[in-house]
Amino acid sequence: MRSDAVVSSAQQGKRLQPPEKEKSAILLDERGLLDLPFLALTILLVIIGVVMVFSASYARAYWKTGNSTYYFARQAIFAVLGIGLMLFISRINYQLWRATSPIFLAATVFFLILVPIIGVTVNGAKRWVEVAGIRFQPSELAKIAIIISFATLISSYREKMATFRYGVMPFAVILVVLCGLVALEKHLSCVLIMLLLGAIMMFLGGVKIRWFAVGGAIVLLFALIYLKTQGYASSRIVAWRDPAADPSDNGYQVLQSLYAIGSGGLMGLGLGKSRQKYLYLPEEHNDYIFPILCEELGFVGAVVVILLFILLIVRGYYIAMHARDRFGALLAAGISTHLALQTFLNIGVVTNFLPATGISLPFFSYGGTALLLQLFEMGIVLAISRQNDNKLL
Repeated sequence: MRSDAVVSSAQQGKRLQPPEKEKSAILLDERGLLDLPFLALTILLVIIGVVMVFSASYARAYWKTGNSTYYFARQAIFAVLGIGLMLFISRINYQLWRATSPIFLAATVFFLILVPIIGVTVNGAKRWVEVAGIRFQPSELAKIAIIISFATLISSYREKMATFRYGVMPFAVILVVLCGLVALEKHLSCVLIMLLLGAIMMFLGGVKIRWFAVGGAIVLLFALIYLKTQGYASSRIVAWRDPAADPSDNGYQVLQSLYAIGSGGLMGLGLGKSRQKYLYLPEEHNDYIFPILCEELGFVGAVVVILLFILLIVRGYYIAMHARDRFGALLAAGISTHLALQTFLNIGVVTNFLPATGISLPFFSYGGTALLLQLFEMGIVLAISRQNDNKLL
């Protein structure tokens, strides 16, 4: 009788087991699904960016190195490595970044301190550090450090964010230290992004509005002093207001950028057919790659690329809204905000909507380590999407 019960129980258990297809789906749910729209948009932008680096850079690459594919080959290698890194990071539990945020912040401060000591000067700016043959800007790490450390602190102090001691003081200290070190590099545009990132994350965390008014007044005072004491910054303001007043010096790059954008018309001259990239427009493969895109692909091509960025940013916020916990939501929102700020500021500068700053266009501007860090951030957002309560398809 006992044997029959065991057999009956076994048969019942067998009937309760899901079919093979359902078992596979359950395993995927337990492991977590990548957000495919976010992944596809990221890879598409990277591919377009690498193609544009080749088109924009081959004249300068041949002039400087004798190899017209020099910049393209390096960017393509970093793009492949970056996509691999993104997929690897997407499989790591994003809670790791909460546990290691103090280490990440300390390492960032360490590298920022190294810049004035052993930093490498490029185009007259000392903002790079070279370690084991790899050159990178610690200021790029600082932006990520703000996102991770602020998300960690806000998650820890969630019930105390309305107080000055917990909702303002620790965040202000981090911003003062990081922004102060970056300001020594005369990298005002990066300081601006860091301040905006910090302010937006504090707002999302529940800091009272009156503290933003106080902080805004302090930042405005600092900006006025900075513009008065730093000649190069004030000259950029003059060039922004009237680039034609000094067409051969301060206004030259802005004018060449506008010529490139205007030459593209509605449909563009065609991929590879830009004229401004033949050493007329400085930094045509870096910060000013978007005007070359406008010249070759026209207004339609530029709008398509902008829409891809908008879709990626909106999808990032969607992932943040459906995150499993507060830390994941803040992390995804912070990274999406970083992407939005950097894209807006770069396009604003090259169209002369904003004064000239050293802001690169994500996924497009030449720079291997910058591309790796951008894809590292995208990997974190994908990791958050894997553990969302609302499974994304």
